[in-house]
Amino acid sequence: MIPRLSLTLITFAADDPGDWVHLVERVQAADQAGLDRVALSDHVAFGENLEAYGDPKAGGTAGGRQPTGPDGHWLDPLATIAHLTAVTTNLRFSTNILIAALRRPAALAKTLSTIDVLSGGRIDLGVGVGWQREEYEACGLDYDDRGAQLDHTLEVLQTLWRDERASYESDRLSFDGIHQMPKPVQRGGIPIWVSGTVNKRSMRRLARFGSGWIPWGPDAADLPDGIARMRAAVEAEGRDPSDIEVVANLPMATDADGAVDLDATMANVPPLVEAGASDFRAMLRLANDAPDAQERIAEMVGVFRDAVGRDQ
Repeated sequence: MIPRLSLTLITFAADDPGDWVHLVERVQAADQAGLDRVALSDHVAFGENLEAYGDPKAGGTAGGRQPTGPDGHWLDPLATIAHLTAVTTNLRFSTNILIAALRRPAALAKTLSTIDVLSGGRIDLGVGVGWQREEYEACGLDYDDRGAQLDHTLEVLQTLWRDERASYESDRLSFDGIHQMPKPVQRGGIPIWVSGTVNKRSMRRLARFGSGWIPWGPDAADLPDGIARMRAAVEAEGRDPSDIEVVANLPMATDADGAVDLDATMANVPPLVEAGASDFRAMLRLANDAPDAQERIAEMVGVFRDAVGRDQ
């Protein structure tokens, strides 16, 4: 697996930014600079109990804080990706994460296939169950059933992407002789990246559906240990874990003046590659000036590729 460099794309704002032109310009700058991928977050709606974000029992992360209030402006990630693939050439796009269970599976399969076809196969689907009860309630779904609903959604997606004449049977949905074209252009369908800690349900999901793993909580904090435990858990489910890609968060190191130190940042990369990480996700503060943003991203890409021994 070739190590890749990604940026987290901020597609939300605490207050109305007026327009999102800066978003398009930054993505175009990243594309020109040779970045591998950008990742976009998802929320359909908010309740008012945002403290749940910091509760691991609810699917949040200990000490975490939701980055906007309930009236924050959040762009839909799939609609945004569809727009951004039209103004870029090589850059890949991923959801990090899409709360896929909130969407009806057949309609979601069609949307993703359409984006995949029109973009030339430049989309990855990162999924998770989310942390917010109110979001499920707003969509008429049972929050306590969210894991099973996500598994069901992924089953239907892969069935419709794979079979020309699709049939499906479960206690949630039944259909036979269903045709949905076009299929994704990526061989095997759109890659699915499963988010979660190393627990039985998420590891079973990863073993069944996953091309990649997005670690969460303590497993992201101690990634080498998390990868080792993930691989053991996936192998126990009967899946060879050697082809599963892994996301690694890449914090930006700074010097004494607070400026980003790219050499120090990338020094953390080779040991994580050795441990099994393959997709390194950073959050880099960028100026609104597009040429300056492109220059900074290009510099980061160059230092990253030197660190992992990539020519291109």
